[in-house]
Amino acid sequence: MNPITNIKNQNRMNERELSLGYAGDLKKSWHQTYKDSAWIYIGGLSYALSEGDVIAVFSQYGEVMNVNLIRDKDTGKSKGFAFLCYKDQRSTVLAVDNFNGITLHKRMIRVDHVEEYKVPKYKEDADEETKRLWEEGCAPKPIMREADPMEVQEKRIKKAKEFMLDIGEKKLAKKIRKLEKKAARDPDGDWKNKAKLIDKVVAEDDLYGENKHFDFGKKKEVEEVKHNPRPDFEKADWRDIEIWKVIREREKAEKAAKGESTEAWGPEEHYVSKRYQGR
Repeated sequence: MNPITNIKNQNRMNERELSLGYAGDLKKSWHQTYKDSAWIYIGGLSYALSEGDVIAVFSQYGEVMNVNLIRDKDTGKSKGFAFLCYKDQRSTVLAVDNFNGITLHKRMIRVDHVEEYKVPKYKEDADEETKRLWEEGCAPKPIMREADPMEVQEKRIKKAKEFMLDIGEKKLAKKIRKLEKKAARDPDGDWKNKAKLIDKVVAEDDLYGENKHFDFGKKKEVEEVKHNPRPDFEKADWRDIEIWKVIREREKAEKAAKGESTEAWGPEEHYVSKRYQGR
């Protein structure tokens, strides 16, 4: 089929997806067929373009990991088509949708997915640059840095924390001095400044005491209840009620084994006067 016809058919598919509302939904899109491949085919390239030019153009939609610009065996000139691999497969969808049918270097290019890319055969007579590209790809190399020992890192972190604490204390002291100067200059001054000075200098416990009504929503550690509390049968969940019943029966069995009373409360002897108990 004519390459231009392929380009038009592909653009028609994209327009149809837009009209149906499938754009962006990879599960319904035709791109789903190629979800396992990060390679794309680029055809109709100008013969003057090199691998670097192709990478510069197609890196707009993702990091390029490898490129294979097909060249003539004898002359080494480009044949006008290439295969390119992205780091993220989703970049292939962006490249196919946006680059297919554009004019690059006065030529219309065709960009499409590659379902199964065949690695080129290794040739001994290839130049060193081509061999390096086949073996290592064209992705940027990570910068290796020797890490310091853990002791040195811990000392550096500790020093940085102390430095930050010193800065915080200095800033707080500076603010207090500024507020004290304002208060000395104008004793009957703005009440807001006085409130700020009190908040900075006086501790909340000294001001309000240990009264729980002045906690103002502070979170405190609540001690866990060690005994089995009786749930409110009107409000509690049925699971809590059943759990309580099981634990209560277990406690009764343990008390009965020890010979203790299984009653929830003791005998109400205090309701009867002592002088009438013997009668």
